[in-house]
Amino acid sequence: MAKEITLGQYYPVDSPIHRMDPRTKLAGTIIYIVALFIAEGPLAYVLSAAFLFWGIKVSRVPLNYMMRGLKPIIMILLFSAVFNLFLVEGTPIVKIWRLTITWEGLFRAIYMSIRLVFLIMASSLMTFTTTPNQLTDGLEVGLAPLKKIKVPVHEIAMMMSIALRFIPILVDETDKITKAQTARGADFENGKLIERVKNMIPLLVPLFISAFRRASDLAMAMEARCYQGGEGRTKMKPLRYTKLDRNGYLALFAYLMVIILLKIFL
Repeated sequence: MAKEITLGQYYPVDSPIHRMDPRTKLAGTIIYIVALFIAEGPLAYVLSAAFLFWGIKVSRVPLNYMMRGLKPIIMILLFSAVFNLFLVEGTPIVKIWRLTITWEGLFRAIYMSIRLVFLIMASSLMTFTTTPNQLTDGLEVGLAPLKKIKVPVHEIAMMMSIALRFIPILVDETDKITKAQTARGADFENGKLIERVKNMIPLLVPLFISAFRRASDLAMAMEARCYQGGEGRTKMKPLRYTKLDRNGYLALFAYLMVIILLKIFL
């Protein structure tokens, strides 16, 4: 399961989306998520799917690699679908004991599941095509106006970047610890729920220790180099918008406007 977590990993290929400014990709992800929550009806979701898969094709990230990251959220998808399926009132389809499945609940469960899948895929597309350093620079420049009200923009951007960077590292660490504990006779697959939870302790304890050790090492390395951040720091590769970014913004705003119009007139 650990190896299936792909969020935060970078997929190094040359593509138009990889070459875009990180601010464009951050804004694009936010715009796409907003459009997802605005979208209503089959046509809007078909358009959202087409726009997302077009972006994946342009990025040259393999679709199977992208889909692999959905496996860890299957339980969340099932819970969300069941919750909407049985607890939304409307026209009954079938009654199971005291629970009733309605047409409205069925449609909402389908739309909610699709929305969650597309949200995860869009976020993954951003991290697959943007390095942690680029994300830090993009966040810092994008949030720069907040500096006027004393918000520590640089520190926030750096923390988010480090968190994303640590995801694949901790995933690999989890995989190594799982294999080591399995070789010693630990069983993470079988048994009742309580037993399986107890069996996770030999995995979680060394994982937390490893995470704290890595965080301490990173803090000591930054202090040893007198890292300050913020004001006065220059960048080797300053961010600049290109024609590619302007075309990207045009495509994003055109997509958002179409979704809004579909919501208003359909």
